[in-house]
Amino acid sequence: MNRFTLAECTSVDAALSQLQDGAVVKAGGVDLLDRMKDGIETPPKLVNIRNIAELRGTRETEQGLTIGPLTTLAEISSHPLIRERYQILSDACGHAATPHIRNMATVGGNLLQRVQCWYYRSADFQCIRKGKEFCFAFDGLNQYHAIMDYTSCPSVAPSSAAVALLGLNASVQLTSAKRSKRMVGIQELYVVPDANPTKFTVIEPDELLTAIIIPRPAAGTRSAYQKYGEKESFDWAIADAGVVLEMDGSTCRRAVVTMGAASPVVRRSAEAEAALQGKPITEETARAAGRVAVHGARPLSMNSYKLDMFPVAVYRTVLLAAGLCGRDPSAAG
Repeated sequence: MNRFTLAECTSVDAALSQLQDGAVVKAGGVDLLDRMKDGIETPPKLVNIRNIAELRGTRETEQGLTIGPLTTLAEISSHPLIRERYQILSDACGHAATPHIRNMATVGGNLLQRVQCWYYRSADFQCIRKGKEFCFAFDGLNQYHAIMDYTSCPSVAPSSAAVALLGLNASVQLTSAKRSKRMVGIQELYVVPDANPTKFTVIEPDELLTAIIIPRPAAGTRSAYQKYGEKESFDWAIADAGVVLEMDGSTCRRAVVTMGAASPVVRRSAEAEAALQGKPITEETARAAGRVAVHGARPLSMNSYKLDMFPVAVYRTVLLAAGLCGRDPSAAG
């Protein structure tokens, strides 16, 4: 790990004043310190925002819910209001990593973590995400990589919280000393590799993520998230799905279906949503949504199994959101 200075900050203004000359924000530090230990990132200064009280906690408003980015995954997963009205987010945060990591890792850090591709994570390999011109994943070990929406880089979106927040139509508030505040939707937060392979989000070097804003759900909304991995607990997702259903009785008025580990950036499946909208939620309609969720997929040499896993993940999560079955015991977490 490289030598660095540490700036301890207790206010947003103090943190913003430190964001210059290559400084990097540290909150829980779970992902950042891993990258530094592996030599992937060598920042000269870390700006520790962990002790900024105004960036922690959950507040209900007339418009919906505001969550501080320093709120831990454990706090979100156990929050009574989130469990009642935003179950998809409670599910996603409550089944990420291990219990002790959930007690330390923040929701902001989960949103901003880098891809878990082993070629990116190893200092021994070239990677276009590190400014090189070659991607080993296409002809190498790619069993955990993307099956959809990739061209130059088949790494997959790693954030479970992003899958849930995309389903909830959430936005993040970005604050800078110069440009004040701006709101960015979850889908627009992430930069696709084809646009700029070395830039993961639209957050500028002088900006800080200061809030997550979730609109109040419509009447009759139900939701759920499930992920599947090689292990049944604390595993990275190899297939995951988030489902939000706005119900009129047994009929789905509107559906949102999101997927994470299918593509480099979290995605919505318009095909799966259309398969559910205006119809009763049944085994048949849930299976139909799962089948079309992988429409247009292009698996790599070692990950065609995802063509079977994602339809199952979507199908079972639709039924879970609708209250027609319990949580899948084979899901990870």
